[in-house]
Amino acid sequence: MKITNIRLYKVPPRWLFLKIETDEGLAGWGEPVVEGRADTVRMAVEECREQLIGANPMCIEDIWQTLYRGGFYRGGPVMMSAIAGIDQALWDIKGKYYGAPVYELLGGACRKKMRVYQWVGGDRPRNLAEAAQEAYRKGFTAIKVLACEELNYVDSYQKITEVLERIASVRDALGYKMEIAIDFHGRVHKSMAKILAKELEQFHPMFIEEPVLAQQNEALRDIAMHSNIPIATGERMFSRWDFKKILQEGYVDIIQPDPSHAGGISECRRLAAMAEAYDVSVAFHSPLGPAALAACLQLDFAAPNALIQEQSLGMHYNKENDLLDYLADKSDFVCEGGCMEPLKKPGLGVEIDEALLAQRSQVPHDWKANIWRLPDGAIAEW
Repeated sequence: MKITNIRLYKVPPRWLFLKIETDEGLAGWGEPVVEGRADTVRMAVEECREQLIGANPMCIEDIWQTLYRGGFYRGGPVMMSAIAGIDQALWDIKGKYYGAPVYELLGGACRKKMRVYQWVGGDRPRNLAEAAQEAYRKGFTAIKVLACEELNYVDSYQKITEVLERIASVRDALGYKMEIAIDFHGRVHKSMAKILAKELEQFHPMFIEEPVLAQQNEALRDIAMHSNIPIATGERMFSRWDFKKILQEGYVDIIQPDPSHAGGISECRRLAAMAEAYDVSVAFHSPLGPAALAACLQLDFAAPNALIQEQSLGMHYNKENDLLDYLADKSDFVCEGGCMEPLKKPGLGVEIDEALLAQRSQVPHDWKANIWRLPDGAIAEW
């Protein structure tokens, strides 16, 4: 079997889909994208065309190593996202060739269902109690919320109080029937992260996510010493070499690699095994579309230390199109009682609606991250 062509579709809300075609009629899908840099990643995938056309798609590891080691400069969000989408599509082809879901090719399922959480509250968190109650009515037992808006290096205690009041409103509404994961989103600098983590202990969150940016991971030690809340991070880390140090240092409880950013299914499978060796769990990052979520679920059912799965249905970024819109069969994902079942179809387990992709790719869009500023006009972390 040989790869004969690659096709890319940039579509709303902020996604990029890749289709790899073969001379035997099998095709695979992936999502190689950096949110807000879709065109850049698209070009990176196109630059891999020469290595892909004519290659045997079954030789996933050889292709991965060729793409990674075939350049003098390695790693980073753009190249690793390009490799990630290619890798997802190759696993999709391989699963279809053998007539099995990818998790079967990774050793088989180690669980019967995978817990997922619902995003609530939006980019600037509001009305968390109402949103949490709605998620609970839908059967979810866990939510994730953004902790705060922009914060200065050292900011007022009023902003800390506002965060505490929002989380308290969820606890008042639902008690401990709903677990709460709190995302700092890298918006919080070390000095305030220590305070916020300590003050949030009273609400017993499931975890705090990205309390500081990945470039500031040395601060995780101080934050861990100020709070007993489990720490999660890793959505802005892109390979086993990026994760090696934080696993060795031991201050992280949950790693969150993204199979659309961190080298795909192949690399994220290795990362889950690395984390297990350090008694650390994994919660794969997935705020993207159906192929990305399907890749996560294939890993979840093969990784014994997978904790919980993010999914983007109804997420505040998903304007114009949502998670299920690009599926030919909307029933591919089954979510009941806050859990998803193993995907039944071979490969990634989802059937992408290519006709709709082609149509929607004609709609101009250029999603960009927010630019936030502090009251004095200085740029703030978003």
